[in-house]
Amino acid sequence: MSFGIFCSFLVLTLFFRPLVSQAPNTDESFVSEFLQEMGLKPSKENGFNGSFCSWRGVSCDSKGENVVKLEFSGLGLSGVIPDTTIGKLTKLEYLDLSDNKITSLPRDFYSLGSLKNLNLSLNQISGILPSNIGNFGQLQVLDLSFNGFYGSIPEAISSLPNLTTLNLSKNGFESSIPLGISQCKFLISIDLSGNKLSGSLPSGFGAAFPQLKFLNLAENKILGWDSDLLGMKSIRYLNISDNLFNGSVVGVFEGPLEVLDLSRNQFEDHIPQVNSSSSFSWLNLMYLDISENQFSGEYSTILSRAMNLKHLNLAHNRFAEHEFLQVDMLSSLEYLNLSGTNLTGRIPSNISRLNSLRTLDLSRNHLRDEIPPIFTKNLQPETISENQFSGEYSTILSRAMNLKHLNLAHNRFAEHGFLQVDMLSSLEYLNLSGTNLTGRIPSNVSRLSSLRTLDLSRNHLRDEIPPIFTKNLQVLDLSYNKLAGDIPLLLLQELNVMERFNFSYNNLSYCGSQFSTETLQTAFIRSVNSCPIAANPAFFKRNAPKHRGLKLALVLTLSMICLLVGLLSLAFGCRRKTRMWAAKQNSKGRFGPVYGGLLPGGIHVAVKVLVHGSTMTDQEAARELEYLGRIKHPNLVPLTGYCLAGDQRIAIYEYMENGNLQNLLYDLPLGVQTTEDWSTDTWDDENNGIQNVGSEGLTTWRFRHKIALGTARALAFLHHGCSPPIIHRDVKASSVYLDSNLEPRLSDFGLAKIFGNGLEDEIARGSPGYVPPEFLDQPESTPTPKSDVYGFGVILFELITGKKPVEDDYPDEKEANLVSWVRGLVRRNQGSRAIDPKIRGNGPDTKLVEALKIGYLCTAENPFKRPTMHQVVGLLKDLEPITQN
Repeated sequence: MSFGIFCSFLVLTLFFRPLVSQAPNTDESFVSEFLQEMGLKPSKENGFNGSFCSWRGVSCDSKGENVVKLEFSGLGLSGVIPDTTIGKLTKLEYLDLSDNKITSLPRDFYSLGSLKNLNLSLNQISGILPSNIGNFGQLQVLDLSFNGFYGSIPEAISSLPNLTTLNLSKNGFESSIPLGISQCKFLISIDLSGNKLSGSLPSGFGAAFPQLKFLNLAENKILGWDSDLLGMKSIRYLNISDNLFNGSVVGVFEGPLEVLDLSRNQFEDHIPQVNSSSSFSWLNLMYLDISENQFSGEYSTILSRAMNLKHLNLAHNRFAEHEFLQVDMLSSLEYLNLSGTNLTGRIPSNISRLNSLRTLDLSRNHLRDEIPPIFTKNLQPETISENQFSGEYSTILSRAMNLKHLNLAHNRFAEHGFLQVDMLSSLEYLNLSGTNLTGRIPSNVSRLSSLRTLDLSRNHLRDEIPPIFTKNLQVLDLSYNKLAGDIPLLLLQELNVMERFNFSYNNLSYCGSQFSTETLQTAFIRSVNSCPIAANPAFFKRNAPKHRGLKLALVLTLSMICLLVGLLSLAFGCRRKTRMWAAKQNSKGRFGPVYGGLLPGGIHVAVKVLVHGSTMTDQEAARELEYLGRIKHPNLVPLTGYCLAGDQRIAIYEYMENGNLQNLLYDLPLGVQTTEDWSTDTWDDENNGIQNVGSEGLTTWRFRHKIALGTARALAFLHHGCSPPIIHRDVKASSVYLDSNLEPRLSDFGLAKIFGNGLEDEIARGSPGYVPPEFLDQPESTPTPKSDVYGFGVILFELITGKKPVEDDYPDEKEANLVSWVRGLVRRNQGSRAIDPKIRGNGPDTKLVEALKIGYLCTAENPFKRPTMHQVVGLLKDLEPITQN
């Protein structure tokens, strides 16, 4: 019994031993502690299971005792590497800790004398690189790029004689390149780019590295000459861009060079005629960038000899004036930049033979005449701005289907309309500034979903701005045109996230309350701020009534004072008439009384005195009203002003001469005078009455369809064209007005949110006949866009049937309303029985029945089954209005 227990205990001990403990002071314990201290617990899930030497990224010697290689790249290791961990791996030859978040190295790190390959790139290590780096005497590859090292590169680097690859790029190293680097005779690759190095190169720098194939010194402030680079017989890649090199470049052109970047230096003189004894061959060269220097003379040598070039950039030098040279022999060319190289004459047509060309920049030259068909299927960025081109550029837009960058600015093109650009679906940058554009901006420019920069400035574009914004647009310049109207609301809302925009020197209006004074003075010059007019509330707070009993009596008095002070002496008419027009807008609306008013200059307005209390502060209400005042649409009644005085709220709207839809359908015909004196004060109407729709217009489906479609468009704009969407909350016939042109205009949008204490309950009770069923079943329901859709469906039924929503004659139905009556007929395929006799027979009844079916969808009991207003607009547009014979 005891022997059995002992054996069981022994077995369990042997089984669990690897999981419970590790032998101290072994490579396994050092690595395990390193990983745990750096935030990674070795486990089976992340690849650290089985025997130690089979762990992820771990390689051991042939005896399986010592680690010789660690590859822990991109494991999320973070913090300071602790002592007595990887610094104790005495046999370690290869260490890759790149792409982590390591911040510091341990003190015993430089005791790893066996290291041959060290990669610490893409970390957060900062500080001075110590001279102890010389302890790595066997090191062949050293990569410390993309860290925060600073100070000088230590001279001790001379103690690394076996080094073949040195990468210290993207750090903050300063001072000169140490002389000791010349002792690393076996270097094949050197990358010191993106530092703060200065001073001269060590003497004999080029000759010290006979095996060097890759040298990158870019983005420093190194002072040098071509002679410093002599002797690099094996060099294939040379980048010394963005430094302070001077003089000639003869000494640079040697060896089997394939990539040469001398840009942004101070080289001068002519492009060299390479000696025949030189090891350099133009045929090997694939990439050449000598831009932004001071080269002079001509560059015909390059174009005639470098037959295999793929990238050529000669921009912004001091070449002599010359015509466009033949480049069609450079059949492999993918990038060509000749900007600012003093080109004259015409672009040769054979440039189109460059079938691989992806980027072309010919800007800032003296090129003239028409643009030839120079575009190939692969061309992406294309810039020919600031030349003297004439004619048209339609060939560009019709052939360059893959363009990402197009700049045609500031040429002498013939006057022409905006061409179709929507086929350029990949376009990210479009600059047509100063290209003599006329006409309107096409709305399909919004299909350019990748567009980040759009510059149409200094043209002759006119009319309104379409919705040209895309989610990626960062730069927009429409200045110096003839654009007019309101800047679209959604575009205004997107401006805050753009890098730059300019609408100056047009005839535009906007509401710029969210912009700084500096922005208004620079980006909206000569534009009109059309924010609603606001009176000063403080004036009225000092005169607020003290007694609740006086409140109702003082409503009209305060309203008049507010309008007089804040709205430039709005004049209320006081003449009493013995007769009035039946559809005059002098009534009591849902929020309070509505008055007709006359502003100086003969401008008619409708003044809504909103007597409901409000839970909003004056500041909150003013902000909401200013937002509503920025909302412009052809089928909305625009808010032109407001006044806030204590508990009172006054909204001023554009006057609608022809009343509302309820008047039109159910009251006396427009223009017909009543004989009864309604004893209501009105203001003089110089036109002596409201425009008469006429019995003929009222009895046509064409006219009623126009009202339905316009109202649907207004709601679709509120729901889908505003951010955040605006829910009307009280869609009904009396909210649809008719302007002087008999166009439908939806009113009172947004007011329910601002005005009214407990107004949600009132909406739940609602206007009889327009209340969605979900409000009747669940009075606590919140209005949604689908509740607006229901109200529109009722209006559509009214337009087709000519019957009121409730309390009307519904044949065969005793206790019914309009919705239940029409929906029942539609379900029984008897919809034609509901058509108003006044419009029956002046067109196909099938169209009217189809319209009833749209109303049927809108009034579905389940709100989720109702269409959106966008969909309703589409359905109504498909029903062509019936024209009179």
